[in-house]
Amino acid sequence: MSDKLQKLIERTTQFPPLTMAVVDVGERHVMEGVAQALERGLIDPVFVGVRQRIEQTAEQAGVRLDGHRIVEAIHEEDAARQGAELAAAGEVTGLMKGWLHTDVLMHPVLARLRTERRLSHVFVVELASYHKLLFVTDAAINIAPDLIQKLAIVQNAVDLARVLGIETPKVAALSAVEVVKPEIGSTIDAACLSKMAQRQQIRHALVDGPLAFDNAISLEAAQTKEIDSDVAGDVDILLAPDLNSGNILAKDLEYLTGGVMAGVVIGAKVPIVLPSRSDPPAARLASVAIASIMHQCWTEVGDE
Repeated sequence: MSDKLQKLIERTTQFPPLTMAVVDVGERHVMEGVAQALERGLIDPVFVGVRQRIEQTAEQAGVRLDGHRIVEAIHEEDAARQGAELAAAGEVTGLMKGWLHTDVLMHPVLARLRTERRLSHVFVVELASYHKLLFVTDAAINIAPDLIQKLAIVQNAVDLARVLGIETPKVAALSAVEVVKPEIGSTIDAACLSKMAQRQQIRHALVDGPLAFDNAISLEAAQTKEIDSDVAGDVDILLAPDLNSGNILAKDLEYLTGGVMAGVVIGAKVPIVLPSRSDPPAARLASVAIASIMHQCWTEVGDE
């Protein structure tokens, strides 16, 4: 991890630890991420899951459980339910996905922790080959969003980017091509979102689309195709047309370019750290830092 995500982690040192339910620890990667967050004073964890598995992984990762609350669960569905209930009751101010599947965790979250916002997921990616953090949305929650759902997804990502210090995020609404083609629905959605931003239906952002990935990420590629865009080559947020393309894009960035990828869910009553089960501890640490910043600045998100 280099300086971009590290600066976010350092920013959290001014905040008190985030009380976070770690749901279904069950694997060493998860506990090692918790250990790093504990070492930096980012979280006060509440472990939710099968006690024996929590104790085993804590021993493997060198984490002392003394003084930390353990909420016993009999299986992962029970752990997810109890984690959501802790958040609903105000006993924790954040959730972290452990070794369970995303849909198992999100089922009780949707039942107990909804707000008037649409829930969506944002990956925050640090790449050696790009000059700033790159946000990718939605790659984990919304499967095939329509135009109105994409509007909410974009606004969530914009609000997160602003909380993390980007005053006017630049958003590329991605498609396979950079011109509007009625037979490719994502190009129509992208063009609509661009116009909606001009009309202030998306606040505090500059949105352009449709843009193919190369045009969004490279000014040279855009200029070669004679695309006049204030977003191209300096994009902050990549809006994927659907979950499949977003997830594939994010994992390509992680595994083929060596990117470090933090992940959070926006729109619930508490921030939710939602890493992939295979993510390294550094990704979990960065995700916790983002969740901590979200919690501290919660009233600012979307209020302006």
